Amino acid sequence: MGAFTGKTMIVSGGSRGIGLAIALKVAADGANVAMLAKTAEPHPKLEGTIFTAAEQIESAGGKALPIVGDVRDDGMVEDAVAKTVEAFGGLDIVLNNASAIDLSRTPDIRMKSYDLMQDINCRGTFLLSKTCIPHLREAENPHILTLSPPLNLNPRWAGANLAYTIAKYGMSTVTLGLAEELKEDGIAVNSLWPRTIIATAAVQNLLGGDEAMRRSRSPEIMADAAGAILARPSREATGNFYIDDEVLAEEGISDLSAYGPSDSSDLQLDIFLDA
Repeated sequence: MGAFTGKTMIVSGGSRGIGLAIALKVAADGANVAMLAKTAEPHPKLEGTIFTAAEQIESAGGKALPIVGDVRDDGMVEDAVAKTVEAFGGLDIVLNNASAIDLSRTPDIRMKSYDLMQDINCRGTFLLSKTCIPHLREAENPHILTLSPPLNLNPRWAGANLAYTIAKYGMSTVTLGLAEELKEDGIAVNSLWPRTIIATAAVQNLLGGDEAMRRSRSPEIMADAAGAILARPSREATGNFYIDDEVLAEEGISDLSAYGPSDSSDLQLDIFLDA
């Protein structure tokens, strides 16, 4: 019996990348995974759909519940949470994974893109977390984990990508506030961010292509870090802005070569982290 056997996680997004890697991590330990995502049909530039992700989760050893929907829509989120609880009898973990990215500078960004990032990143994180709270209060070791950075007030970051920074820091503010608000309920609320860029479709298509992918670590480093966090006692591990390699170091894992690349000097530091 592992830490996640019989536990239920709901994840926003999760069709691919880091979200899917984390889902597979807990599924391999026997978890149930509900996914609320829009990707019902294959995309020419994006690997996988919510249904292929569900197949992978089942193959890994878990039970999957794919729910086609939009984290921006109140009714869809409420319906997804209700379906998850109905299917699996409860809810233990919320993974706020869905996120939109546009690194345009202020004069160049379209307000449509600004609104999309605010609605998915900040509002979506708030909405899914809020909707799940009554069910998390009934769980034995409840966790909310959000893929967002530490609140680094070095003006360098806001000055480089203001719209995206506002959206991602909005997610992190949800972590900060809910950790304080829910500490008496014993619900852990934390954020996790990678030390380096991670080999995902966003990096391939938006952040540098093959060269950036060569300087990335695999999504499995985030999955292993998330697994360690979500297994910790919820009353003892809350209000943290974790970095993936620091979490693994706390678990006694110092050799990160399995996550690539072979030459660690080639790794590219992720944004929002000072050198």
